[in-house]
Amino acid sequence: MHPATHPTSAPDGRSYRTPRLRRRLLRGLLAAVVALPLVGAAAACGDDAGADGKTKISIFWWGGEARAQLTEQALDLYTKKNPDVTFEKTWQANQGYFDKLATLTAGGNPPDLFQIDDNFLAEYAARNTTLDLASYQESGKLDTTKFPPSLLQYGVVDGKLAGLAAGENTQGLVYNKTLLTKNGLPEPTTGMSWEEHIAWAEQVAKKTKVPGTQDPSADYKAFWVWLRQQGKDLYSGSELGFTAEDVTRWFELWKGARDRGATPTADVIHEGNQTDITKQLVVTGKAATSWVWVNQMPELKKNTADELGVIAYPGDPSAQWARASMYWSVFRGSKNAEIAVDVINFLSNDPEAVKLLGTDRGLPSNLDLRRVVSDDTTDAAMKQSITVETELAEKFGESPQVPIKGHSKVRAELIKAAENAQYGRATPAEAAAQFVAASQAAIAS
Repeated sequence: MHPATHPTSAPDGRSYRTPRLRRRLLRGLLAAVVALPLVGAAAACGDDAGADGKTKISIFWWGGEARAQLTEQALDLYTKKNPDVTFEKTWQANQGYFDKLATLTAGGNPPDLFQIDDNFLAEYAARNTTLDLASYQESGKLDTTKFPPSLLQYGVVDGKLAGLAAGENTQGLVYNKTLLTKNGLPEPTTGMSWEEHIAWAEQVAKKTKVPGTQDPSADYKAFWVWLRQQGKDLYSGSELGFTAEDVTRWFELWKGARDRGATPTADVIHEGNQTDITKQLVVTGKAATSWVWVNQMPELKKNTADELGVIAYPGDPSAQWARASMYWSVFRGSKNAEIAVDVINFLSNDPEAVKLLGTDRGLPSNLDLRRVVSDDTTDAAMKQSITVETELAEKFGESPQVPIKGHSKVRAELIKAAENAQYGRATPAEAAAQFVAASQAAIAS
C-alpha cells in the first residue's frame, strides 16, 4: 500500500498503515488489465489492486443496524487515512451468519476479513481457514501490547493465534433495580452463592409476583461458570470436561428453584432462552433477572424504562474470565492478508476508530483506549458496563481453552435437554444423560 496521505501514528510512533511491497504494484498493474468485477454478497479474496489501482478488502460481520453503522464509519475512517484501500462491506443479522460464512469459505468466495466467535473459532482454525496472526503480533504489525494477556490467549488454538479479540466481555447477571427498590427488596450482590441467589429470587417472587430469576439451566454461560466453580470445565482437551452426574446436579438445582416458584413457568423460560436480547425476561417484565453478557447492558436498557443493575454470576467470581466477545480473523488464503491484518490493528488501536465503535463488540481490548472510551461516553448504560467489567476484571481467573469443534451443537443440546427437564418430559438425571450422549456425539463427528 502506498503511504497514506493522513497516517495515524501508534503510541510508539509506528504508523497503522501497511507499506505496499513493490511486487504488489506489479500485481496491481496486471490486475488492471485482467480484473473482473467482484460479485456476491461478500467479495472473493482477489488480487491486491483493482482497475482503479485501489485495494479492495472484503469484510463480513454479523450484528444489528447500529453495529453496521458504527463498523462502516470506522472502515470509512480507515479509507480516509489510507486512500488506496476500500472495502466490500457485508453484514447480516446473527441468524444464519455462520451458515453463510461456511458457504463462502467452502465455495471459493471467502471474505478477506471476517467476524467470528468462540463457538466456531476452533472449528475454522482446525480447517486451516484462519490465518495464524502470531507472526504479525511478534513483528509489531499487530499491536497487542495493551491487551489483557488472558484476552489475547483466548484466541489461541493449537498454538496459533486464530483470531484477535474485537472486544472483551464477561457473563453478567442483570436485574431490575426499579422493581426491587419499589418493593423494598435488597439487590443481589457479587459473591452470593447459587443457593443464596435462588433464595433471594424466591423472596422477590413472593413479594412482587414477578419470578425472581430466569432459569438458566439451558444457558451454557451459566453452566460453564458453575462447572469452573466445582473444579471442572466445559472442555478438557478434545473431550467434555464434565460428567452426567455434574449435569444432573445442575438440572436438579434449577428444578428446586422452579418448584419453589423462584423462576417462571416452562413456557416463559423457553421464551427467555431465545437469543434476541430485546426479548430477555428482565426487560419484558417476566422475571427480575436475566443471564446475559455485560456488554449487552446498553441494548437491554433501550428496551425498558426501568433502571437495571448488573453483577457477576453467583458463586466465586474468579470462575469468570476475560472472554473475547468476538474475534476478527483473516482468511488464510487471502492475497490481501497484510492489509487485512492492518485493518484489524486499526480497529483495535486507532483512538478515533475505537471511540467510534464504543462497546458494541464488548469493552475495547486496548486497555488504554478502554479508559478513554469510558471517560468520553455520555451513555449511562455503556459507562455502567465498562465500570462493572473493570471491577470484575480484578477478580477474573485464567481463561479456559477456546471451545472445541462441535461447541455450537453442544450449546443446542444443552437447551434441548434442559427444556426436557423444565417441561417435565424427563427427570434431571434422564435429561443429563441425554445431553452428555448427544454432546459426545457432537464433538466426535
